[in-house]
Amino acid sequence: MHRFVIIDRDMGKEVDSIGREEQLSALIDSYQHLVFSICYKMTSDYFASEDLTQDTFLSAYKHLAEFDGKYEKAWICRIATNKCLDYMQSAGRRSIPMADVGMEDVRGPDTGGNRRVIQGSQDERAVRQTPESICLEKEVRETLLARCLSLKPPYDEIARAYYYEEMDMAEIAAKRGAKLKTVQTQVYRARAMLRKMYIKEKGA
Repeated sequence: MHRFVIIDRDMGKEVDSIGREEQLSALIDSYQHLVFSICYKMTSDYFASEDLTQDTFLSAYKHLAEFDGKYEKAWICRIATNKCLDYMQSAGRRSIPMADVGMEDVRGPDTGGNRRVIQGSQDERAVRQTPESICLEKEVRETLLARCLSLKPPYDEIARAYYYEEMDMAEIAAKRGAKLKTVQTQVYRARAMLRKMYIKEKGA
């Protein structure tokens, strides 16, 4: 999964608070795979999960000042789950029972800009990365690789490099001896093709 660049969309500029950036960076390093796994399990959409993962960390950044620092993993997973519930509601999707992610959906105080919270136990064991979530992450990556390789050239190798091998566009351009703008266009087109596959599968 690619490193996130968090943009404060309300202000239209990059986050510039060094202390909060460091906290955010630590959160991303620790939990980005777990958050993505939760989002993917709830939406079954790789690209929606990418967007929801980024939205989760953006929301966490905006609420860092309100966070008391306790049960950090539970807090970030709660935000992720609420983002997914809002996404599914707005898209007219039926939410997946919360037992599937090991937490119980209840009404509660506002958390991370959402009215719903996930009530787990009062320690991080409630949302630890379970063997099931680790297997899910492996399954997600295997499915992604298969879909990347199913694209026609050059999009198959571009998609594999960018999404599966997690190379950035500049690295891909250098490796392929191509212009950065060309690679950017190819990544954009590959993303559109892959997203179409995910949407088609969900509608099947």
